[in-house]
Amino acid sequence: MTSLDPTDLRIIEALQRDAHLTSHQLAEVLNLSASQAGRRKQRLEQDGVITRYVARPDPTKLGLGVQAFVQVQTATHTPEAHRSFLSLARRQPEITSAWTLTGEADYLLRVFCTDLAALNTLVQEILLPHAAVGRVQSQIVMDEIKPDSPLPT
Repeated sequence: MTSLDPTDLRIIEALQRDAHLTSHQLAEVLNLSASQAGRRKQRLEQDGVITRYVARPDPTKLGLGVQAFVQVQTATHTPEAHRSFLSLARRQPEITSAWTLTGEADYLLRVFCTDLAALNTLVQEILLPHAAVGRVQSQIVMDEIKPDSPLPT
């Protein structure tokens, strides 16, 4: 683990709020020189503390009106079944995040679909027919109360 000092944490907080901050803007926030701010940011990137910068479009503006969480229980727990299901999850553009879990479900998938018919197609024609899948349970998001937010520092 990389040792992070309070200035590093402030850089991370600032970049989580606005990843477009230039070294000059970051320097103003941190009360550092632009070169110091830029070097520290670069070190955080090289050390893998900052892994990427992303844009977060509004799903509804992209025609993705349904967000759901899908729990998947596998029918078998072999390494091959696991690899095969992970491959399926990575290939499906509707699946934007996937986690392995403890408890009743083996996987939790975050999906975005155009409508309920598209979600039904994903579940009925893609997930359930997969040999590794035993059971699928979907929860449709009614309202997003707290969207993805910055990680605590």
